[in-house]
Amino acid sequence: MRKRVFLKLLFLIVIVVVVSTAALTIFVRRNWEASLQAQVDRNLEEKVQMFAARVNHETGIVPFQQIANEEAAAARARATIIDRSGKVLADSEASAPEMENHATRPEFMSAFAGKPKLDTRTSRTLGIPFRYAAAPTSFGAVRLAYPLSSIQQMGHKVQRELLEASAISLFVGFVIALIGAESVARRLRKMVVFAQEIAAGNLSARLPDSGTDEIATLAVALDKTAARLEMNFRNLEASRQQLETLLNSMEDAVVAVSPKRKVVWFNGAMKRLAASSVSVGTPLIRALRDPDFLRAVGDVLEQQKPQSATLFSITPGRTFSMTSAPLPDGGAVCVLRDNTAIARVERTRRDFIANVSHELRTPLTSLLGYTETLIDESFDSKSREFLEIIRRNAQRMSRLTEDLLTLARVESGEDRLQEAPVSAHDLLRDAQAAFTEITRNRGVTIEIVESQEFEVLADKEAIHQVFSNLIDNALKYATSSKKIEIGAVERTGEVEFYVRDFGPGIPSQHLSRLFERFYRVDKARSREAGGTGLGLAIVKHIVLNHGGRAGVNSELGHGSVFWFRLPLAENSVPAVSEIQQKS
Repeated sequence: MRKRVFLKLLFLIVIVVVVSTAALTIFVRRNWEASLQAQVDRNLEEKVQMFAARVNHETGIVPFQQIANEEAAAARARATIIDRSGKVLADSEASAPEMENHATRPEFMSAFAGKPKLDTRTSRTLGIPFRYAAAPTSFGAVRLAYPLSSIQQMGHKVQRELLEASAISLFVGFVIALIGAESVARRLRKMVVFAQEIAAGNLSARLPDSGTDEIATLAVALDKTAARLEMNFRNLEASRQQLETLLNSMEDAVVAVSPKRKVVWFNGAMKRLAASSVSVGTPLIRALRDPDFLRAVGDVLEQQKPQSATLFSITPGRTFSMTSAPLPDGGAVCVLRDNTAIARVERTRRDFIANVSHELRTPLTSLLGYTETLIDESFDSKSREFLEIIRRNAQRMSRLTEDLLTLARVESGEDRLQEAPVSAHDLLRDAQAAFTEITRNRGVTIEIVESQEFEVLADKEAIHQVFSNLIDNALKYATSSKKIEIGAVERTGEVEFYVRDFGPGIPSQHLSRLFERFYRVDKARSREAGGTGLGLAIVKHIVLNHGGRAGVNSELGHGSVFWFRLPLAENSVPAVSEIQQKS
């Protein structure tokens, strides 16, 4: 790690130094050379003017050659004196007689013209580049030539010093990179070790780091994150242990299933139920082989909707109710409750009610027979009144025992349903016809107000009993109503049958309990009407045995609508028109 960090830092430092050196070489050296060139030009112009002034002043006093040599030494440049014809009179670097005519040199021509101008070229005599400056005199002109090689030498010197400074910078950068890499690598190694401990599950690991730089800030943030993670995981672990303890203390068996139908979690009750065949990761089919259980779990996993089922074959002789619901990850959780004792008590209750009701039928029949005989033979009005009271109560007890026997058979499933496709309209018409005589005597009409040619899967006799109880109920408790409406409508794969009366209605607080056995809204009125309180309970259980459901809608002062829904028969096609008829 240190090597990688060092190489990266060194690479960055090299890039910075190289770029800086290049920038200095390109821009600073160029500007420096331009500034030096300008300074040389100013010096040349000043010194050539002084050279011209001295020549004018000392002509005939001091030899030209001496003047040229002295000016050349003072200006550190080559000095030349010529006359107007271009003949060289003196030169500090060469023999004047051997030099060619200089009349055509650019600097002399501009000086003769009165517009002195500097020129740069390679000397034909010496073969090196010079910067020339000339000034006119009384007899001709003088010239100073500054060798540009000195400027070039100074430029090379500057460049060499710049390279030496860059080398020193690289060395210093190398040392800084080495020290920085060691420091950064050491701190990063601590972070790596810290991260590995966190990944291994050691959430108590900490990363102390002092400083104010970015790495220290990162270390502090990671340390706080680890502390928060540790606290959250402790809370989660505590919650998990509490939940696991709670679930293990339940008598109900609980098992969680993955989307691939493998056991994810189970409590102690499930382990006892499935013996040693259940463990985490075990396929569900190996843990519990009950087909109804597997089917219900499959429906939950596919449809992601809660499902319920009653299981009989998990353990011989025991009955379980199962509720299964989907989990957020696509799996499911199942709760199995042992209902064996409840089922046994319920069966005992039904058997007791059925046996008692059956045993009461014979003495009640005898009591009714003897009472009616005594009424027919009695001439005492007081005796007849008492005997009539006995007969009415005996009849009521007889109806009650009949209803109890019917309810017991319906609840126990002893009366097997003979389900077959039946026309919804035929069921309505049979119900209407069965009460024609009774309703005519009471001045009440039954109307089929809505119907379609649906076919439902139902036991015709059982549904006729449902209609009988609902219509009889409407006749008893809606005495002010002169009309009862019945009908059938489709409700998404089901057919809803209804019986509507226009009586006083039922208070809303009673609606949820109307289908309970022996529940009455007005007990005194129910007894007067001859009701047993079991009619609606019988209706509910018959409809449930058909796979349907029953209910009631009512509002005070606007009558009541009792309804029940049955599943459509397969391939049932509704007619287009509605059928309306009056009884």
